[in-house]
Amino acid sequence: MALLDLFTGKVIDEIKKELVQTKKDAAEAIKKAEEDAAKRIEEVKKDEQKRRSELKEIENRLLSRQESLDKKLDNLDKRTEVLRKSEGEVEDLKNEIREIRGKQQEKLEKIAKLTKAEATEKLMAMTERDIKNDLLGLVNKLQNEAREDAEGQAAVILATTMERMASEVTAERTVTAVKLDDEEMKGRIIGKEGRNIQALQRATGVDILVDETPGMIVLSSFDPVRREIARQTMEMLLKDGRVHPGRIEEIVEKAQKQVQKDVVRAGEDAAREVGLVGIPKEILQLMGELKYRTSYGQNVLKHSVEMAQLAGVLAEELGADVKTAKYAALTHDMGKALSHKVEGKHHHISGEMLRKYGAPEEVAAAAEQHHDDMDSTSVEGLIVRVVDAISGARPGARNVSAENFAERMKDLENTALGFDGIEKAYAISAGREVRVFVQPKSVDDLSAIRLARDIANKIESTMQYPGTIKVNVIRETRAVEFAK
Repeated sequence: MALLDLFTGKVIDEIKKELVQTKKDAAEAIKKAEEDAAKRIEEVKKDEQKRRSELKEIENRLLSRQESLDKKLDNLDKRTEVLRKSEGEVEDLKNEIREIRGKQQEKLEKIAKLTKAEATEKLMAMTERDIKNDLLGLVNKLQNEAREDAEGQAAVILATTMERMASEVTAERTVTAVKLDDEEMKGRIIGKEGRNIQALQRATGVDILVDETPGMIVLSSFDPVRREIARQTMEMLLKDGRVHPGRIEEIVEKAQKQVQKDVVRAGEDAAREVGLVGIPKEILQLMGELKYRTSYGQNVLKHSVEMAQLAGVLAEELGADVKTAKYAALTHDMGKALSHKVEGKHHHISGEMLRKYGAPEEVAAAAEQHHDDMDSTSVEGLIVRVVDAISGARPGARNVSAENFAERMKDLENTALGFDGIEKAYAISAGREVRVFVQPKSVDDLSAIRLARDIANKIESTMQYPGTIKVNVIRETRAVEFAK
């Protein structure tokens, strides 16, 4: 029991010591916290005092500025008042001067017995009488000098323009040659009993000459578009090696799509070559078709590009609108792509199409006025007319006989197409034959014979041609069905 009391006493003493030590630590922590708080309060007071001093300084500056502005406003008010007084004085002086002038004029009119208008008129008449002869001589001299200078300057500008623009002379032909790597392919092209070559000629409208030239197949047609389709068709067939009527029709369809892509690309390339952007796609489509059109043997698209470049140079020299002149020159013959579909002269069609597809009116007018049946209403229109003459008049640029031949071929086809029941008509063999395909449901065998005679009679009565022309009317019936 005594041992327990002794142990308990020790524990109590230790606890007391720990309590005393804890109190000391707590007191020290409180004292330290109070010191830290006092320091923070002192720092806050210093910051507040500093901010107050800064605000006071800012307030003083604002007051100073306000005083300065008030002084300036006072000065402005004073100056405004002075100006108002000065304006009034100036107006009074003006009125006084007007009165003095009026009195002087009245005195002069009384002395001269003439009004101001009469005196002016009399003075002008005297001056005109004295210097009339001198003025007439001066005017004539200036007119002669201006005429001589204008002719010389025009010659220099045109010569400079033509020197800066040089393009290749291109003569379009009516035949295209396709090279053969193997002579045996001629037999495949002809086919059994001539079926393949007949299918080719029927699908493309081109006369195909196989045995004329060794190592070559010659495609003959006045229409460049047909020749290009036939050329691409022939090259694809030769590369593929499978030649039969069904395959031929499939390849012709592919070639037609490819030529359509080439047309669009040609229009875009032409616009890019002359530096024009933003031309509508419909106009570029028609421009691309000019790649396969000729005018007196001259490629129309190349002619248009050449004209646009010439027009740009001339417009720059003359101070005209370069973009308008180029745009109108490039599209001036666009109607030739539609002249076989739309009635009217090609330059009027060009103007209508440009307006239809959103080209500026000044461009449409300048393009439409490049022939003599319309007067040019702008400098750009005159430029287009001039460069058209320059481009077409170059030696070797055009071939009249080739153009006449192409026109005769078109007339042959149009004569045949004027009858009912005809599906297609092709002028082949240099105009010695017209091949006509009729609709089998509309024309029977007896009607086909009569139709051939009618077409021949119309050709004889309406056209002039050397030799004879064979009219070949073909009626073909097809039956197609699918096994599913």
